[in-house]
Amino acid sequence: MESMETLMASLDSHSSTSSAASDAARLAEVQSWLSSLFDQVNRQVPDLTLTPASIKHLHSLASLSQSRSRASAIVAPDLRQKAAEYRAEAARIREILSSAGLGREHLSPSAVSSAQAVADVANLLGIRDTETSSFVVANADLVLRKTEVAEKRINVQRESKMLLEYTRKAITKLAELKKLLSKFENEAALHEEQMYRWQKNLAMLDEKERQYNSQLGNYKALLNRAGYTSDINHGVLMQMAEDKKDYEKKTKPILDTLRSYQDLPPDKTLAALAIEDKKRQYAAAEKYLEDVLGLCLNAPPL
Repeated sequence: MESMETLMASLDSHSSTSSAASDAARLAEVQSWLSSLFDQVNRQVPDLTLTPASIKHLHSLASLSQSRSRASAIVAPDLRQKAAEYRAEAARIREILSSAGLGREHLSPSAVSSAQAVADVANLLGIRDTETSSFVVANADLVLRKTEVAEKRINVQRESKMLLEYTRKAITKLAELKKLLSKFENEAALHEEQMYRWQKNLAMLDEKERQYNSQLGNYKALLNRAGYTSDINHGVLMQMAEDKKDYEKKTKPILDTLRSYQDLPPDKTLAALAIEDKKRQYAAAEKYLEDVLGLCLNAPPL
């Protein structure tokens, strides 16, 4: 364990030492770079408050500047050589023109101005010579650019017209909305009383809703206690009513027969005696009827 702690401590000290060395190297490079820059303009390096962040930023700038300086140092000789070649070529052409009597001093002012105009046009078109083919190609490029610009201009004009039309419609719609707003503002006072009544009605309706919900809960509880289910509906009740009517029709004769037996005593012997008594009464009534009919038949006519 102690060896591990010792190893970690040594690594930390080594990393801190290497970081400090790296910062010192960066600071030295930055100071050297700043000194070289200010020496070129014969000025002293101002006193700067250098922090780790500023040193890092200046070091990145120094690295970039030095890399660009090296690239410039590599390219500069080639450019100088090309410039010398161009000057030599210009001197040779000038000598040839002078020997042919076409030097600038031998030309009229109008010819000089024309040649200068041709040179300016060549520079403007970005061509390196004054050959007719070069001017034709450059002119063709200009025509193509002009065509592209004309097409873009047409598109821009079309879009401008569309935007103008949209703007007009938007202005018209804005005017209509302003009129509607003014109308609503004028009518707001007229509708305030109605809104007040609606608010009162809404409060009353809310109270009614609470009452109805309470009653509905009570009715549901009552139906649950009564054993009501969702299967019991209007159609089922109507079918049960029809079945009840059919049962009443079928049981009515039986009930009438049973009602005729209600006068009989519950005992069988007494019932037999009652039946015999009824038979005697029936026989007596029948005999009485016969006697009455006989008297009526035997009576002398008036």
